Amino acid sequence: MEQNVLHGAAADGTFADDHPWIQVTDFQTDEGWNDATRANERARWCCEQLEEGHILGFPGIPFDFPEGDRRFLLQQRQSDGRIHKNISYRPKQDVLRGSVTESREDTTRLHQIMRHYSEEVTSFLSKVLKPYAPHWSLDFASFRPEEEKGRDLPLHKRNDLMHVDAFPTRPTRGNRILRCFTNINPAQPRVWLTTERFPKLAQQFARDAGLEKFALQNGSSSGSFFNTFKRAVGLKVVDRSAYDKFMLRFHDYLKENNDFQSNWPKVQLSIPPVSTWMCFTDSVPHAVLSGRFALEQTLIIPLRALIQPEKSPLRILENIAGKKLAPEII
Repeated sequence: MEQNVLHGAAADGTFADDHPWIQVTDFQTDEGWNDATRANERARWCCEQLEEGHILGFPGIPFDFPEGDRRFLLQQRQSDGRIHKNISYRPKQDVLRGSVTESREDTTRLHQIMRHYSEEVTSFLSKVLKPYAPHWSLDFASFRPEEEKGRDLPLHKRNDLMHVDAFPTRPTRGNRILRCFTNINPAQPRVWLTTERFPKLAQQFARDAGLEKFALQNGSSSGSFFNTFKRAVGLKVVDRSAYDKFMLRFHDYLKENNDFQSNWPKVQLSIPPVSTWMCFTDSVPHAVLSGRFALEQTLIIPLRALIQPEKSPLRILENIAGKKLAPEII
């Protein structure tokens, strides 16, 4: 572990023996794992650490990312942040969103860079997290060019408040949200906050956030009267499980909770320029205090691919609620 990444550990010593950040130093961009005979063992270990709630850090950019592409991105800005929080790339549709450049040539270049980034980071992850690779679903990638400190965003969209992730339009039904980040800024760290891991967070706050109410609503929402009407008039229906509904509420609840934001123990992570890290953001509480020019790729990891599915947020919440919160997915 690289201790210099960590600053401001909790005053009560909560994290003294179990820091959230683990630095991985035995993987090289071109060669892969230093000891090829242990590649499967190391990949499984990485998966286990992520499922335990750790953040895995890697020095540099451990995949192909041309210097010319990085220089181009450092010159970019996004459109109105209230419409697009980030510049996004949807690899399944090969669609770019959020760019405001008036130059068709620059838009094409940005699209090519985001496509190449998504392909390369996914290839990297398929080696580092090999047990997941046959099962995952590729989700969106994003580029975050704006300075996070002082951004004028509505409460529930603020990145500087600690939260766990949930997607309003892309329900996971208990599958995991894995995100890999790269700080391409050559000079400025990206500063995160994190706190206690999901099991303690859920035990403390899930009931107050309405878990029992959502558990009683378990079952597909697609057949409700309102959704039936929306379907009849040609509108898109988002079919959320009780788990998805609760996690959306929990995301907002944590941001609204002043006691949690102010008084819970925190670890501040000063993530160095030109470095890469990853975690399950649906279970690692996180906030971004400052930094600009970061790339991110999201993958959805199905429950069946996990080494320790009992440690997933879905299973933890089901144990608290005493009820199933999502249909079993084969």
